[in-house]
Amino acid sequence: MAPEGSAPWLTDRQTLWNAVEHAEKRSDAQLAREINIALPHELTDAERVELVRAFVAEQFVGRGMVADIAIHQPVREKGENPRNHHAHILLTLRQATPTGLREVKTREWNGRGMLGGWRAAWAAYQNDALRARGHRAKVDHRTLVAQRAEAMAQGDRRAASRLDRAPEIHVGPRARQAGREQRPLASRPREAGPRRFREERGQGAAVRRVVDYPRIDRGRRIDWLTSLMLGNNARAKERVEKIDRQAARLRRKLDYWDRQTTFRVEGAIKGSRFRWDRARAAEEARAAREREREKQTHAAKRAAQVREIIRELEMVLIAARGGREAVLARQRELEGWTWKLGREAQRGRGDGRQR
Repeated sequence: MAPEGSAPWLTDRQTLWNAVEHAEKRSDAQLAREINIALPHELTDAERVELVRAFVAEQFVGRGMVADIAIHQPVREKGENPRNHHAHILLTLRQATPTGLREVKTREWNGRGMLGGWRAAWAAYQNDALRARGHRAKVDHRTLVAQRAEAMAQGDRRAASRLDRAPEIHVGPRARQAGREQRPLASRPREAGPRRFREERGQGAAVRRVVDYPRIDRGRRIDWLTSLMLGNNARAKERVEKIDRQAARLRRKLDYWDRQTTFRVEGAIKGSRFRWDRARAAEEARAAREREREKQTHAAKRAAQVREIIRELEMVLIAARGGREAVLARQRELEGWTWKLGREAQRGRGDGRQR
């Protein structure tokens, strides 16, 4: 996709990227900006294509970029998640013109604020598409911490309980294949970033930054994802048990206040019968009834408060148990990567992705 009025040859993929490579003088120059986005699995293939094109047209092409889009569907034969619909978007770093691309790169597109705006816009586009087609699912681009903080500020304990978990990590095809074959991956220092002059190394030539992956890595990604899921499951179980204890304690308080209310009502009735024949006794009885009425009102108020707290805790408990069930379902899905589909991988690879 190219801006309206730009050079026609920009819509030809091979010609475009050959021109981009030819325009760069440095061997380590950045040729394009790649953006990977997950697509709602609730939509049809045609609806997903329409959604991506509308988003790209407004957010990227409308700013003068040329966008090369590849939409991928999950390959079930390779054990991929059937909901893993996603798209890869390659964007030019130079603005499109009627004659081609500008000679100077547009630096304004590199800001973090621009990236945050794109994330928020993509979430809004997905939510609009889902809502227009009658789906209740909702996408939020913010972190779990930010979402939980907002839920707590709004007093939504159910949502806060559901969001109280560690974020999972992405496990790509290479990591899944390593998990199926139960083979360790080599971890070694790797060069990253552009070549620069670095005085701390005492070298005259420009060198690239070296990342010490053996110090950073924590094993295979699929093992780390499993550890995160187990941690979320343990946290959800602990939260459910805590809510159970709170609900049991409040039920005991509710039973106490119910018994207190019944006892004081019966005592007030019996006491008034014995002291009704005397004015002094009647006055005392009236004052006593007033006191008992205040105590009854207080007991009824406390009982209503406890009932409301119990009701809210029960709703939070339902949400917590539902969150734990989701974690267990993801854990079972993850286990399926390592053994169920291993047999398919041994018989041969399936068809590749279709663009």
